[in-house]
Amino acid sequence: MNTEQSAEVHGCHNECSVSTPEKGAQKRTPSSKFKKVNSNFKSPLTVRESANVSPAEELAELERRREQLDAEIAQLEAEGCRVEELEHHIDMLHEYNDIKDIGQSLLGRIAAVRGTTTRDLYSHFGLELDD
Repeated sequence: MNTEQSAEVHGCHNECSVSTPEKGAQKRTPSSKFKKVNSNFKSPLTVRESANVSPAEELAELERRREQLDAEIAQLEAEGCRVEELEHHIDMLHEYNDIKDIGQSLLGRIAAVRGTTTRDLYSHFGLELDD
């Protein structure tokens, strides 16, 4: 089918232009030194081979890990840490992070309005870059 026939079939007549790439023109997907450009996704996470571990070995490992964690909890309690206190500190950290995120967002908006960078605003407002 030539370009005139294609235009007639699609009802475009002279309103549509159909172009074919010229010889030597760049392809849509650039050439790659790899054979397969559109390969399957490979996760960066490695999956542990649990098929080689028997259920008894896995259970023993989990029990060992539980004993280790219980020992760490006992040590923290012996040092005076209480669960309620830790939960309070965790809640305070979440609140701090939320407030910091809002501040970062505001600095970004101010920088955009002023046409400058957030780095410049840090010095303008007397903030350290580590803040």
